[in-house]
Amino acid sequence: MKALVFHGPGRTSWQDVPDPSVKDAADAIVRVDAVTICGTDLHIVKGDVPEVEPGRILGHEAVGTVVETGGDVRTVRPGDRVLISCISACGRCRFCREARYGQCRGGGGWVLGHLIDGTQAEYVRVPFADLSVHPLPSALPSHEAVLLADIFPTSYEVGVVNGNVRPGDTVVVVGAGPIGLAAVVTARLYSPLRIIAVDMAASRLSAAREFGADATVSALEQPEQLVEDLTDGLGADVVVEAVGVPEAFEMCTRMVRPGGRVANIGVHGKPATLHLEDLWIKDVTLTTGLVDTYSTPLLLRMTAAGRLPGAAMVTHRFELDQMEEAYDVFSRAADTGALKVVLGGPQHDTVALPAEEQ
Repeated sequence: MKALVFHGPGRTSWQDVPDPSVKDAADAIVRVDAVTICGTDLHIVKGDVPEVEPGRILGHEAVGTVVETGGDVRTVRPGDRVLISCISACGRCRFCREARYGQCRGGGGWVLGHLIDGTQAEYVRVPFADLSVHPLPSALPSHEAVLLADIFPTSYEVGVVNGNVRPGDTVVVVGAGPIGLAAVVTARLYSPLRIIAVDMAASRLSAAREFGADATVSALEQPEQLVEDLTDGLGADVVVEAVGVPEAFEMCTRMVRPGGRVANIGVHGKPATLHLEDLWIKDVTLTTGLVDTYSTPLLLRMTAAGRLPGAAMVTHRFELDQMEEAYDVFSRAADTGALKVVLGGPQHDTVALPAEEQ
């Protein structure tokens, strides 16, 4: 089969690799029908995630069709169309029993495209299949469902829930890429007073307005002053960091009000300064986290019911063998206007898509 293989910082290739096989009775082999690229994949390619070894197949988000299962798999069978979660869960360790699957100590957690071969391939081996894949309703197109593998549960759990967004809050989302936009969408479920999006790219600020942000501001145009003006000098109740660079994190800590919450989603490859000399007296809550995906079934139901506008986030479509071109487009989002790129999809869906989507 073909797959995208990481060969060290700055080097990947779409190449022939051996087909995956069942190694454990809890495994499923899935044919990849639609796959996407995550900002975390770009961090890996840059060398920000040193645990990823050369030779690893990248990717941790996909929709596919089960082609083989191990003897212990009970919830899916060959022929089932499934969402592959970015998080695998053994279901037995302390953290899995607390639904903190991202911290699994039984061989799961974030392993796909990280510690084991991932989804940016024609086929993928998914461990702990009973808890790590989700059967899909036939009416949900693959290019929309694939956004439920990572970005929506990540934004919802690590940004909105950890940030404890409440009715009447002022919420600032720093970074209007796919994760930030999903945070805007899911924060609206809690009726905040206003959502302010911050980014450097005009195209992404425009997208933030389309997805429900009440105000947008360039990171180069004094966003802290805008937040101060809109809150009568108090600061934001919740600030979500969705970039993963020190400057963005430190900006977030300056925007939050006394007693407020900073929820960090971004994947950081460099140290960020925590200004405790300013924060110690402000009673600020700072949260970090890897997604657990406990919310995936809920978000799948909401997406199928049309309550989450996932499809609108897909700006570019490619065939699976155009993986390197898709990476180039996604990595140059400021120039290309890319939000989410999806490879594959319509030919495997069981629903008819509008003509412009085919």
